[in-house]
Amino acid sequence: MSQPVGTLRQQVTGDLYAEVQTFYAQQMRRVDGLDIEGFADTFTEDGEVVHAGGHRQSGREEMIAGMRSSLPRYQDIAVRHWFGHLIIEPDAADEDTLRVSYYTLVTQTDREGKVNFQPTFTVDDVLVRRDGRLLTRSRVIHRDTPAAPPVG
Repeated sequence: MSQPVGTLRQQVTGDLYAEVQTFYAQQMRRVDGLDIEGFADTFTEDGEVVHAGGHRQSGREEMIAGMRSSLPRYQDIAVRHWFGHLIIEPDAADEDTLRVSYYTLVTQTDREGKVNFQPTFTVDDVLVRRDGRLLTRSRVIHRDTPAAPPVG
């Protein structure tokens, strides 16, 4: 589930925030550029993605196979992933682990320049530092749905 508002236990430094933003910018440029192997390389070897529909991919090889099978969907369109409103929390038990929650918007632009907006999502990642490099250990993607109106 998404992180509730107002539960941030520890503020991260500006340098760490910028590092995480840069990590995501590089990761998404790889996936948007259809660099499947490069994108998978931003995950740990046993990294896991749980998609909004519940489909789970475990390990780089499974991710690569899944992305390859999806390539025909991306013919003749430019895809862009936009991330924002990051909440970054260091893991109290492990200084090399970060929990990150953010919103994402995906756009698809065709050859004529028509932009199609995809549904929005909230994503919860666990990032780990290995040999000085950030990698995604797990990603859980939640499709956004309207909140229930307050009672009374």
